[in-house]
Amino acid sequence: MTGTLQQQTELEAAVLRRLLEHLRLRTDVQNIDLMGWGGFCRNCLSDWLMDAAEAQGQPMSKDAARQQIYGMSYEDYKTQHQTVATAEQLSRMAESVAKTKAAHTLLQK
Repeated sequence: MTGTLQQQTELEAAVLRRLLEHLRLRTDVQNIDLMGWGGFCRNCLSDWLMDAAEAQGQPMSKDAARQQIYGMSYEDYKTQHQTVATAEQLSRMAESVAKTKAAHTLLQK
């Protein structure tokens, strides 16, 4: 990529804002489906946000991180949008979590 680190950071921030906007519009896409197919979900994004804040010396609570990612409290989101997971969704998610764990293990070697 050409440009400065600041420009790259601004582009990446814009991409994240667009992703969050998209996920807030697509509440029909359940977290368990994101986990099952992509290996991450909205809760993962909030965990990553907390990790990034902590790395910069800015502790952030789980509730505050989820508020930023969901655009509302996690409890409100679950009440308004979360459905009961099917056996198929749970199975796919378990398989995906195992794939992600294996990939991270390979990266650490």
